Amino acid sequence: MSEQTVPRGADLVERAPHPAFDPRRWPWWVQTLAVYTVSRVFLVVVFVRVALVQRANLWTPARPPYLDYVATLFDGTWYRTIAETGYPSTLPVDSAGLVTQNAWAFFPAFPMLVRAVMTLTSGTWIVVAPLVATVLGAAAMVVVHRVVQVGAPRAVAAWPGLPLATVATVCAFPTSAVLQAAYTESLALLLIASALLLLIRRRYEWAALVVLVLGFTRAVALPMAVVVVVHGLVRWQARRRGQEDLPVADVVRIGALAVVAVVSGFLWPAICGWVTGVPDGYLRTQEAWRWAKSVEPFLGWTYVPQYWFGAWAPVVVVGGLGLTAFTLLMPSAWRLGRELHAWAAAYVVYLVAVAEPGSSLARFLLLAFPLGAASVGIVTSSPRARRRWLAVLLLAMLALQVLWVRQIWLFNPHGDWPP
Repeated sequence: MSEQTVPRGADLVERAPHPAFDPRRWPWWVQTLAVYTVSRVFLVVVFVRVALVQRANLWTPARPPYLDYVATLFDGTWYRTIAETGYPSTLPVDSAGLVTQNAWAFFPAFPMLVRAVMTLTSGTWIVVAPLVATVLGAAAMVVVHRVVQVGAPRAVAAWPGLPLATVATVCAFPTSAVLQAAYTESLALLLIASALLLLIRRRYEWAALVVLVLGFTRAVALPMAVVVVVHGLVRWQARRRGQEDLPVADVVRIGALAVVAVVSGFLWPAICGWVTGVPDGYLRTQEAWRWAKSVEPFLGWTYVPQYWFGAWAPVVVVGGLGLTAFTLLMPSAWRLGRELHAWAAAYVVYLVAVAEPGSSLARFLLLAFPLGAASVGIVTSSPRARRRWLAVLLLAMLALQVLWVRQIWLFNPHGDWPP
């Protein structure tokens, strides 16, 4: 048969990629890890390039190597101190009697985990901490994919590619660079996604264990109590409609999980007070990082935006809060499962109440990962339109990612804001 008479279909079959080299045929977890790996390699390049213009500072020499750059800057040194020497038994104070910045502001789970790996491998903090954070970030992406797959059935039915698209948006989020730095975000994201997945699957005892560990990782356990309550109300409503049973044993387990979440939210401050002999030592330590030297709810929004935006502060604050509310209330957010939607809403409200709206706020928002699923799920008209929207969204976030590393992570010795 001549070349001209070869059937067109046969030509397509012959030229089809081998399954091993066709990403669409890979298992979901391989696709997830591939997306994460590509994003981390991209950020290694960004960090290395930015480090070339980094001047000498308290943590690194000029033009530091990659591992030094992501292991010791900013909070990384605090976590290193905790891993190597632990916490002080007394709170340091200045001449006015005010508590100064100290290690009690930072939770122990991540540095203690790194310390354990350092002990097992005889590795140094500079090598082990970024590698542990990167591996934890990989595990977090796998769980994020799974919790969106299981916890947002309506949204996934409308778009089967939503879980992987969510992973891509989290990996491209402007502050996701901290997932490979000596910060707690990778561990916190893994624990939050795991707690949500276990809750959705009704494995309440395991969820309680994860939430307890979360209380030693970041100050974000209290919003999880809201999610547990929402989960219980959803099950109770389903029982009233006759859609499922709600055994007394499950009511007790859900209630116990909610209690664990609340206790977990206060456990570390209580330990700080017990060890140092200052009952409100944790709050006084937090005040050392605040301009107003106070941790009153919502107070930071009355003065920090004025520093950043001057007379435009009210417009920016109202616009930012409005955009956040729109994201939480748009149809693609309601198509998420109740637990995922509740976590995003409760966590954002919690941030507004307790966080000072400084440069670290963008990093904190990384943990509100269901908003990524809501954002990529806005377009429902056609698969082609979805792909275009996702591409535009990812490119925009990657550009902001480079900007964040260049403007926020790059340390200015003459005065700077921490990431």
